[in-house]
Amino acid sequence: MQAIILAAGMGKRLGELTQNNTKCMVKVNGVTLIDRLMTQLSELSLKKIIIVIGYQGEKLRSYLGENYLNTKIEYIYNPIYDKTNNIYSLALAKESLQEDDSLLIESDLIFDDSLFRKIIDNPYPDITLVDKYESWMDGTMVTLDEENNIENFVSKKAFKYSDVHNYYKTVNIYKFSKEFSKHKYVPFLDAYCKALGHNEYYEQVLKVISRLDDTHLKALPLNGEKWYEIDDIQDLDIAETIFACDEDQLIKYQSRYGGYWRFPSLLDFCYLVNPYFPPKKMIEELKANFDILLTEYPSGMKINSLLAGKYFGIKSDYTCIGNGAAELIKSLMEKLDGKIGVIFPTFEEYPNRKKQEELVTYIPENHNFSYTAKDIMNYFAEKDIQTLLLINPDNPSGNFIPAEEVLELVEWTKKKNIRFIVDESFVDFSEGYPKNSLLHNKTLNDHSHLVVIKSISKSFGVPGLRLGILASSDKELITWMKKDISIWNINSFAEFYMQIFGKYEQDYSNACSKFITERKRFLSELQQIDFLRVIPSQANYFLCEIVKKYTSKELTRLLLKHYNILIKDCSTKSAFNSSNYIRIAIRDTNDNNTLINALKNFK
Repeated sequence: MQAIILAAGMGKRLGELTQNNTKCMVKVNGVTLIDRLMTQLSELSLKKIIIVIGYQGEKLRSYLGENYLNTKIEYIYNPIYDKTNNIYSLALAKESLQEDDSLLIESDLIFDDSLFRKIIDNPYPDITLVDKYESWMDGTMVTLDEENNIENFVSKKAFKYSDVHNYYKTVNIYKFSKEFSKHKYVPFLDAYCKALGHNEYYEQVLKVISRLDDTHLKALPLNGEKWYEIDDIQDLDIAETIFACDEDQLIKYQSRYGGYWRFPSLLDFCYLVNPYFPPKKMIEELKANFDILLTEYPSGMKINSLLAGKYFGIKSDYTCIGNGAAELIKSLMEKLDGKIGVIFPTFEEYPNRKKQEELVTYIPENHNFSYTAKDIMNYFAEKDIQTLLLINPDNPSGNFIPAEEVLELVEWTKKKNIRFIVDESFVDFSEGYPKNSLLHNKTLNDHSHLVVIKSISKSFGVPGLRLGILASSDKELITWMKKDISIWNINSFAEFYMQIFGKYEQDYSNACSKFITERKRFLSELQQIDFLRVIPSQANYFLCEIVKKYTSKELTRLLLKHYNILIKDCSTKSAFNSSNYIRIAIRDTNDNNTLINALKNFK
């Protein structure tokens, strides 16, 4: 067997990275694509490797030489690489294609080492690797019958998003027998080029062949093996994350701060959302209005404050809407003067916005990091603070102070002339949640020192919309916040979501009840894992101490490496002092069971 690599393209979309080099010379985590590919091929005992070069081809030739780890290399030059597509490059190699069984590979791929053995060891002589369609994939798609015969090649023009459940993406690794190349592919290649020219793609020839009754062209679906096609700098960034070494991969994922939909196989137990809301009908309503929402401006702060007030049943004069709670937190913390009392461990977006000398910290002296309103009052009674922050339930501990005790803190801070910030982003996950919120006109009206912040992303399950609310009867503060934030700080999709939410309030109530039931079940399952001590929570996550066998960093890496599951390693957060704590989000039953099974396997 031989290998044919197509490497003539210019790779313009990679910008400066291909300004003076061909695409396969781009490095992924310090190793060029061509070195990785040639190393993989060198383990197959091939007769030779044929590389079709073009743009900066002599540099590639000089770099590789005439053999690679004892495998002979031949070069074919495409002189019109800037005027043709890959069908011409393959046409230049048609004589070689007919000399032996061949692996056909595009040079802009990165993939698991196992893929070559997978396709070579398969008994079918003419076969292409394919993968079930995912949102990141672009290019040639195929449909398969029940026996994995390729029924059709789907061009970009014929692509329909309504049919993606039937699509497989070609990985661009093919195995062709000498007979297939000689008697089918090359004759059709010649005819196709003669009829339609050289500015086409070689898959178009396969599309024609697939319509024959005796094609014998099979597809071999992947089963979770990793691969990526690198066309631009974002592809490169994603590929570097997927193919990072164990120690670096976790860091690369965490540094993204979300956007995990680009990694469809990743199961995210790190970020925190409601798994049971929004309902399907609400999503369909958003989809039905997509066109108008995409092409029209959103309203300004005045109208969106009105919507936010309606959403939570409070006066619009008391509300400021944010592009996520994070925008509001940044603005608020910049406004506050003096020292602020903070309970650690906590959501560090708040203290990170202040200088260290402006923080007065309270760390509960128990293994659950639990505390009551009385504990807070006792600790801060004699402290010189101008603001007190309470996150309730707290993140990551899940500690929860009942509403009646929080109101005691409201009165206590009022008497001491301390501004009181309550972040209740997770309060709707607490038992009896309708009575646990401070977002009521009377509560706000009677306590102008009170500021309530709530992320709409988390409990309402719409983090992609970026919505949050700040509420206070302190008119000076609200006026300042609204001026500090951009007039168009939220988009039309987020505005429309707030507009229609009222129709789905019962669905939301049902979702929260369903979540609380699943949390109880999940807690019981987690408590069966002998190396975890699970701290009860009133939020949508559990803080767990790893009591044996692993460090928090080790377990986090192992889950990512072996199961593609991402959890939060809390060892680096303030107050944990490098001790072995992790935070696990609570997802739906199926996902939670997947994590439980993975943990049991470690057990």
